[in-house]
Amino acid sequence: MKPLTEADIRSSFVNAMPDELDHLPIPGLHEMLWDEREFLGWRDPQASRRGYMVQWMDGVATGIVVRAAGGSLRPGIAAMCSFCHSPQPATQVRLFSAARAGEAGLNGNTIGSYICEDLACSILIRVAPPHLNPPEMIAARSAALLQRVQNFTADIMRTA
Repeated sequence: MKPLTEADIRSSFVNAMPDELDHLPIPGLHEMLWDEREFLGWRDPQASRRGYMVQWMDGVATGIVVRAAGGSLRPGIAAMCSFCHSPQPATQVRLFSAARAGEAGLNGNTIGSYICEDLACSILIRVAPPHLNPPEMIAARSAALLQRVQNFTADIMRTA
């Protein structure tokens, strides 16, 4: 992933209300391993159900605001993130919804997906030991993850 600046992030959101961005928390960008990310995802420490995801689409930083559902999946079962396709305990996957861009979003039109609760899919696809997760497998998972995130974002941006 090409590095993002604070200005890139603040100007990127396609489905945010102005008040949502007034107090937008920016993660520690100097700590990012940009080469090991397909998108930047983080949760808002002041609004526990709110999260943010920013990626590059056609050379433009494109961000979306997502909201976690109030409840979680039932403990003790397995679940799969629809972005990174990593199976994990159900308590680590959450239903997130996102308002569509434009008037559709203002009218309450949303879409949802089950995503890793911490929005750290980029890290999760790389955590297996190298002998179980060779570079070519990481590259394939990375490309697939980025495509799914971009498809979700493109769906949010569809206004008709």
